[in-house]
Amino acid sequence: MAAIPVQRESGAPGREVRGHAGLPGSPLAPGAARTLVRAALADAPGVSGRLVDDAMAVVSELVTNAVVHAGTDVEVDWRLEGSGAFVVEVRDHHPARAPRDAAGGEVSYETAEYGRGLRLVGSLAESWGVTYRTGAKTVWARITGEGGVPPDGAALDVAEILAPRPQGPGRDRDWLGRGALSFLAEASDLLAGQLDENLVAALTGQLLVPRLADWCAIWLEDEATARGGDGTGPARVWHASENLIEELHRALEKEPPQHGDGLLRSGPEPYAWPGDALGPQHADGTALAYRLIAGGRPLGTLVIGRCGLSRFPDEVTGLVEDLGRRVALAIGAARQYARQATISAVLQRGLLPGAVAEIPGLRSALVYEPCDKGGPSGDFYDLFPAGDGRWCFAVGDVQGKGPEAAVVIGLARPWLRLLAREGYRVADVLDRLNQLLLDDATEAADAAARALVTAGGRPLIAGDGPQTRFLSLLYGELTPYEGGVRCTLASAGHPLPLVLSPDGSVRTAARPQTLLGVVEDESYTSETVELRSGDSLLCVTDGVTERRSGSRQFDDGDGLARALAGCAGLGAERIAERIRRLVHDFGGGLPEDDLALLVLQAE
Repeated sequence: MAAIPVQRESGAPGREVRGHAGLPGSPLAPGAARTLVRAALADAPGVSGRLVDDAMAVVSELVTNAVVHAGTDVEVDWRLEGSGAFVVEVRDHHPARAPRDAAGGEVSYETAEYGRGLRLVGSLAESWGVTYRTGAKTVWARITGEGGVPPDGAALDVAEILAPRPQGPGRDRDWLGRGALSFLAEASDLLAGQLDENLVAALTGQLLVPRLADWCAIWLEDEATARGGDGTGPARVWHASENLIEELHRALEKEPPQHGDGLLRSGPEPYAWPGDALGPQHADGTALAYRLIAGGRPLGTLVIGRCGLSRFPDEVTGLVEDLGRRVALAIGAARQYARQATISAVLQRGLLPGAVAEIPGLRSALVYEPCDKGGPSGDFYDLFPAGDGRWCFAVGDVQGKGPEAAVVIGLARPWLRLLAREGYRVADVLDRLNQLLLDDATEAADAAARALVTAGGRPLIAGDGPQTRFLSLLYGELTPYEGGVRCTLASAGHPLPLVLSPDGSVRTAARPQTLLGVVEDESYTSETVELRSGDSLLCVTDGVTERRSGSRQFDDGDGLARALAGCAGLGAERIAERIRRLVHDFGGGLPEDDLALLVLQAE
């Protein structure tokens, strides 16, 4: 994932520079931040090499700490003040993890190599601090390039801070004794909330490197075929040294983990050390492969490696195996969610028309915004030819959402088309659709009663019984003629349609009637309006009229009619977009209900 494009602003001539970047919480983030800040400082004249070097070190350490400690995406803001001081702010979204200062006597969350950042910042910065806000934590530093590192050998201390410290079994056991359980608990919480398997893989690398390993890689297998060793490359690769990631990835692509015996085991297995890809300094080391298994199915393989060791300590191998189980469960949950999302998306596409019909002498515009992107919406629309020079339209809203709503829409929309093409008029179509919904509800109730008898009188669990299937519907028939369009329509429990004239006057085009699927033998009636040149018919669902701002609704005091009156002189598409924008702006936050609106304008 690349950095979000940088925004730069120039302030005082030739001096003040500002910038912002959003970066993924990955091992590549520190390098990307350094590149962006270095480019920004290069554009500013008169910046000393000392300031640039100090800024690079502080930016790198703050971003590294944010990625390692928080495990979230990070945002970096920087500015070069008119006085010549450089200020950087790094914000993450895990405010519960406060930074620790080992030099001040605080115990670090991790091993000592993770505590270098604040010691370095404190040595180089004139001032620094931490700001907490709801849902975010910002660590900032102000660097002058003229001090910060005192004389008398303190520069050597900074060099020591920057230098990586060797790992060893003793330090492993020390950390494992103090923090293993909290590490697994935090890892479980972090992984459990992810719904994308690639993000799970990315977070796994951040958890392991360099805390427990110098590098790691994850292969994700196809659940159906379990193609773990057929030459497919790793999905993610990390190394504590950013410049080795690409070469290591190429080497691992050629050596996928092998599971020749066919047995499903999550325990560690030896993996060939990729010494050629790591260079002479890391020519020796040990690597282990862990099969990621959930529900008896192989989902992938995790490989970790550590330089300079002949074998991993038993404490580390056991901890990684426990983490691997949690990673496998998170990948399985993410795949299950992806399957459900795919099914919902396919179902949603099947419930809506593939295309909206074009009508001679009439322009149309549609806005359709389901509230729940991951499931079927309760709103639907249609605009289709009915034969004999007629076109029909429908805007409907089913009580509820999800599968129950999909059942009703899947029943109503095909029947609307069938009845219209069979020549039934508007009122007759609603009469028959009302009876169809009632008959379907009766059949569902009979089936539930039979299930109750079969269960020996066991009380039904909530949701097992028949569901009420009410439908509000605005349905109409359009017949173009010379000079306009004749529109015959009826509203069954639906927000009433409005007609906008070219002079800005607005009137309703139907009268309210009962919801479909409620009253047996209800008789519906229709009205006819003439749409002359420039007249616009607006049809909406209650996601528009009932959009809330505190205790007020958008349509209070004829709010929708007033909004439509302000659209006089606009085309169909601009009317639809303006109403959509007004509805969004009215509530301030994201809509809490599905939103659909249809504009039909006579040419």
